[in-house]
Amino acid sequence: MFEEAQYFAPVATRDDGTVEVELAASHPGFADPVYRARRNAIAALAVGYVPGTPVPTVDYTEQEHEVWRIVSRELAIKHRKYATVEYQDATDRLGLPGERIPQLQEVGDLLEPLTGFRYLPAAGLVPLRDFYGVLADGFFHSTQYIRHHSTPLYTPEPDVIHEVIGHANALASDRYARLYRLAGSAARRVESEQALEFISKIFWFTLEFGVMTDQGELRAYGAGILSSYGEIEEFRGMDIRPLDLVAMGTTHYDITKYQDVLFRAESLDHLEDVVGEFWADCDDEAVFRLMDDAR
Repeated sequence: MFEEAQYFAPVATRDDGTVEVELAASHPGFADPVYRARRNAIAALAVGYVPGTPVPTVDYTEQEHEVWRIVSRELAIKHRKYATVEYQDATDRLGLPGERIPQLQEVGDLLEPLTGFRYLPAAGLVPLRDFYGVLADGFFHSTQYIRHHSTPLYTPEPDVIHEVIGHANALASDRYARLYRLAGSAARRVESEQALEFISKIFWFTLEFGVMTDQGELRAYGAGILSSYGEIEEFRGMDIRPLDLVAMGTTHYDITKYQDVLFRAESLDHLEDVVGEFWADCDDEAVFRLMDDAR
C-alpha cells in the first residue's frame, strides 16, 4: 500500500538545473543521503528523456538488485495463490528476470512483440490526461527508482516493482492490454475533467485494484494488489461489491491505506463486457448521464 499522503514524491528542477525529489519525513529513505542522491539522479534521467529515443539506462547497485530479488521471489509465491490465471499466464509469457532489476527499455523490448506496449520513463507524478492518453498508443509511464533497502516489502509510493511486476505482467496479456488501451482511448475522447476523473476511478478499481471470481474463488488482477506484499494477503477480507460503473466512478478512495472497498467481476468476460465496452464508446455525455444516476 502507499501510506504517504502523496502518491508520488514531488520532483522539482532547481534554478541551477539540478533535480530534487522531495521526500516526506516519514519516508524510509528520508534520512539516508545516499538513497536521496540516487533518487535525484534517477529522476534527472527521466526529466532529461527525449521522446523517441531509448529509455535512459539506470546503473542499479547490487543493493538495489537485492531488493528486487527479495520482493520478486516473495510476490511470485503469493501470485500462485492469489493472482488470476490470466495474470499468471501473462507473467510466464513475459519472463521478467527475478535476479536483477530490468531496464525499462528491456521491459518494452519484451512486451512489444507480445502486445505492442512499451515503457516511458517518469520522474514522478504524470498528469492524468497524459498518463492515460498514451495508453491508447501502447505506452506506459513508469518510474525507475526502487524502494529503500531497509523496507524491501514496503513502499510508500509506486516504484519500479509496482510499475513492472504489477503492470508489465498484466500488459503481457492480450486481454488485459486491450483494456489498458481502451482506458487510454476513453481518456483522450472525453473533454471535461469530471469525465476524466470518472474514467480514472474506474481504472483504479479495476486495473489497479481489481478482483474477480477465478477458478471458483476471489483472485486479484489489479497491479496495486499484486505488487503489494501486504495487501495481497488482505484483499479477500475487504468490502467486496459487485462490478458497477457508477459506483466505481463515484466512490472515494484513500491512497494512504489498504483499499477497503473492492469491486468484483464475475469473470474476465464480465470485466470486458462491462468496463471494456464502456471505455470503448463513452464520451462526456455518457459519463454525465451515469453520474446523474448516482445522485
